[in-house]
Amino acid sequence: MAGKRIKVTLVGSKYGRGRKQLACVHGLGLRRMHQTVELEDTPMTRGMVNKITHLVRVEEA
Repeated sequence: MAGKRIKVTLVGSKYGRGRKQLACVHGLGLRRMHQTVELEDTPMTRGMVNKITHLVRVEEA
């Protein structure tokens, strides 16, 4: 898995969400709507993405 990357884009609002979901959004480095970050595809990153699948769009980079 070395070198494998994913692009994560915030497409849903983070406001009005629970503390855990908000922590996942911030943990992924997303600050505002439609912002895209490129991250390493690790089990930790995938776990955070799986908690907020309704708020993000994921693409293979």
